[in-house]
Amino acid sequence: MSRLGRDFFTGSSGVRIAASILAADLSRLGEELKAVEEGGADLIHIDVMDGRFVPNLTFGPVVVEAIRRSTRLPLDVHLMIVEPERHLESFVRAGADMISVHVEASLHLHRTLRAIRALGVSPCVALNPATPPQMVEWVLEEVDGVLVMTVNPGFSGQEFIPQVLPKIRWLQEQIASRGLPVAIEVDGGLNDSTIPAVVEAGATIVVAASAIFGSPHGPARAISRLREAALMAARKEGGR
Repeated sequence: MSRLGRDFFTGSSGVRIAASILAADLSRLGEELKAVEEGGADLIHIDVMDGRFVPNLTFGPVVVEAIRRSTRLPLDVHLMIVEPERHLESFVRAGADMISVHVEASLHLHRTLRAIRALGVSPCVALNPATPPQMVEWVLEEVDGVLVMTVNPGFSGQEFIPQVLPKIRWLQEQIASRGLPVAIEVDGGLNDSTIPAVVEAGATIVVAASAIFGSPHGPARAISRLREAALMAARKEGGR
């Protein structure tokens, strides 16, 4: 287990909220990071896009390094890039605590996940909406988390795809049956209306971008609303 520790990924401390900077005001990123940290976010989610795996271009290691200097929260780096294995060391040096790579993007997935672990950070594997969950069944013992996309990756503000929910349930069953300390992270179109469904399906980390940074109530109230929705759903699921 890498430096975040086993308990971070088991869900024993409740559902964790990841604030995605994809929707933050980058002209005042330091202030935005401070606001979500003080507002109760559990980690910062950073979407790295290369213009090849997804059509958009976003952040590189230099931005991750700047974020690392601006917050004490764990950095969850989501590599939406081809050949992610070429860039692992750069993102670890920049301050990543978790690194997610897409099963569709890494030709030698097992080797890449092992390389992330060897660098001392948590390896996670990511799935696009159209990718069957069985594609990661054989590497569940190698990861600390599975990142399930509930939108097609590349842009913030997209609408949640409910057809992905059975995938989350299948993963939760696989992880539970093997007794693995593996988080299920869900990203895409999440807000206080859509979070209950993914938590009931088995999500233990939820990523929100515009629901936090675009909220008229401010980041702290937005995070509180998301946590309340997640907690109610977890209690409902636990009572079944």
